[in-house]
Amino acid sequence: MVNRKELDPEKSPGARFGQRLRELRDERGWTQDELAERMGCSGTHISAVETGRRPPTPRFAASADRVFGTGDKFERQGRAVRSTAILEGFPEFVAHEVRAAEIRLFELGIIPGLLQTPEYAAAITTGAMRRGAITEQQAEERLALLATRQASLERTPPPLVYAVLDESCIRRPVGGPGVMAAQLDRLCEFAELPNTVLQVAPYGLGERRAFDLPIRLVTLEDRALIVYAESAAQGYLVRDSRVVLPLATAYHQLQAETPSQAESVAMINEVRKGAP
Repeated sequence: MVNRKELDPEKSPGARFGQRLRELRDERGWTQDELAERMGCSGTHISAVETGRRPPTPRFAASADRVFGTGDKFERQGRAVRSTAILEGFPEFVAHEVRAAEIRLFELGIIPGLLQTPEYAAAITTGAMRRGAITEQQAEERLALLATRQASLERTPPPLVYAVLDESCIRRPVGGPGVMAAQLDRLCEFAELPNTVLQVAPYGLGERRAFDLPIRLVTLEDRALIVYAESAAQGYLVRDSRVVLPLATAYHQLQAETPSQAESVAMINEVRKGAP
């Protein structure tokens, strides 16, 4: 079938749910629109769930069980999907990020995932496990996805990556002095790459800092712009130019207000002197 996306059920609980939904639909010879009519939703919704771009709601899973006569199997699978540590909307963003021509990041408090060392990332997930926020399996899921995202930066040609870090990112200790020292070294190495720009927005920027929440702007291969932002409970992927373009403008203003890469690396090295 033309443009039929291959599914990997081992990728995530959402991928397993989507694969099973497609299998049962194919067995009956139904199109996505035909299944959607039986379930009371749209064919676009079916496509998004099958490909893992949208998690199944309890209502969706119950409807699938009713249509396919599968008891409560889809409901149980749906609960597993919703218990994932990956925020809704983030997998769809990652699918674009790994193919992006340009990536622009702003982060508060912690180093952005794309720039994290394995030890720093592990410390973050370990902290979340200790708080009871995620399970060990969910921590592994997060780290596996992060490794995939970081590997995508090594493709040819690599994307252009612009990163503005709030000063809190480099001053907040994570994982102990040794882990933090290695992480700061990693930032300096990142800044030396030919396809990257790293800046640190100092506390003194005050009200001139453009964002109060982390944000990711991605330029796709066709030069279209998308934005990903998140709250504590949900991620949001936005394509509407009425939202995206003002955020892109604010990001450029932030870059202009922030010290240069050379000054930012000097600040990182000053912080690094206090680590072993």
